[in-house]
Amino acid sequence: MGKVTGFLEIDRQDQKYQPASDRIRHFGEFTLPMSEDDVAKQAARCMDCGVPYCHTGCPVNNQIPDWNDLVYQSDWEEALRNLHTTNNFPEFTGRVCPAPCEEACTLNLEDAPVSIKTIEQAIADKGFEMGLIKPEPPSEKTGKKIAIIGSGSAGMAAAQQLARVGHEVHVYEREPKAGGLLRYGIPDFKMEKHHIDRRVQQMEAEGVTFHYGVNVGVNMKSSELIDSHDAVLLSAGAEMPRDPGLPGVDLEGVHYAMPFLVQQNRRVGNEPPTPEAPILAGGKHVVVVGGGDTASDCVGTSFRQGALSVTQLDIRPIPPLREDKMLVWPFWPTKFRTSSSQAEGAEREFSAATLGIEGKNGRVKHVLCARVDDKRHPIEGTEFKIRADLVLLAIGFSGPIRDGLLDEMMPDCDPRGNVLADTNTYRTSVPKVYAAGDMRRGQSLVVWAIREGRQAARQIDLDLMGETTLPR
Repeated sequence: MGKVTGFLEIDRQDQKYQPASDRIRHFGEFTLPMSEDDVAKQAARCMDCGVPYCHTGCPVNNQIPDWNDLVYQSDWEEALRNLHTTNNFPEFTGRVCPAPCEEACTLNLEDAPVSIKTIEQAIADKGFEMGLIKPEPPSEKTGKKIAIIGSGSAGMAAAQQLARVGHEVHVYEREPKAGGLLRYGIPDFKMEKHHIDRRVQQMEAEGVTFHYGVNVGVNMKSSELIDSHDAVLLSAGAEMPRDPGLPGVDLEGVHYAMPFLVQQNRRVGNEPPTPEAPILAGGKHVVVVGGGDTASDCVGTSFRQGALSVTQLDIRPIPPLREDKMLVWPFWPTKFRTSSSQAEGAEREFSAATLGIEGKNGRVKHVLCARVDDKRHPIEGTEFKIRADLVLLAIGFSGPIRDGLLDEMMPDCDPRGNVLADTNTYRTSVPKVYAAGDMRRGQSLVVWAIREGRQAARQIDLDLMGETTLPR
């Protein structure tokens, strides 16, 4: 694929960033897109490696070598068509996916994988630039009516697939706009929201109807949807924050990560504020508890709000700088990574357990920590304190919110509290009701949600029509 000797002649390159001193002054995307010629050169590095392990790393099974070759040949239209056969929203994943495909790339054995994520984004952006991405309304209607609860990645992918084969699709969204955590959780500096708006406009032209401000189970009964539709898909995410069980979490200045991120995204989007008091990092010493992507987003948002300092606490030990390829490749490795937000000046503490939060006059003042042993147990005598005016808890999610929808519908759930449905049929224990995305699998990646939305759409179409042309 690509140029036969490209991987020998061309060094790996990726998108560059604006300097940290510049990018923390705004909330817009800060990557500097590569030129068309440079993207083609990077695509030329794709090897004819026999077994494309990048396929195993990609949850939506993108045909990566194929569209790499098409980009190398400057056939952007066919590359876009190929990419869209497996991924409805490559401009989303090209920006926010951690790229497990690159970890699985054969060239990663030499720490120089093909810049797959950059190429994917370039194909999608080029498609919009060339006017190639247009609505694809169905030629005829099936007469079937489908409700989708939640307009995140899974819900949007399912809605588009089902609308394109002629079903009447209604998406019910609790928030004022579509996108779920893509819009309200992921900061604009990672993905600006006009990318979502373009897809919503495309989907509306394909026949999808969006209903905003509808919290099913709260201001609309789930039974109404089930009775008035031929199928219902649950794709409302997994937003219940994990309880840290720490003393002092009720102090003023201690918050879960998501309200902090949602408030800022609403400000950037010129949306009405949430009813809660504003959570702002400006002029404060911020401590972020957690080591994942949400914690990193809190770090970047805090710097842009004007935090004096940001310290990130991670209970895990500092990982190796380089993984043992022969042990883990082509799977996702544990190794030392620095996100763009962390590179903006965060202090990172590894092997650090959070023991509690201390305050004065009801307001947070310090976070009490200790080093941990190999079993993540605090080591006596290693306690230390970190000054904090704002503490953000980003330690993950325990499953979907039960209040309202799930308590009313009562589908069977797995031991973790996620809606129980297998990946063959995506059916729940409730007749006519299916589940996909984080609500079914738990907190995960955007690319996994897109995969599940597409697969659930295929099963719904198959069940309603007896046959389907949708891909699995």
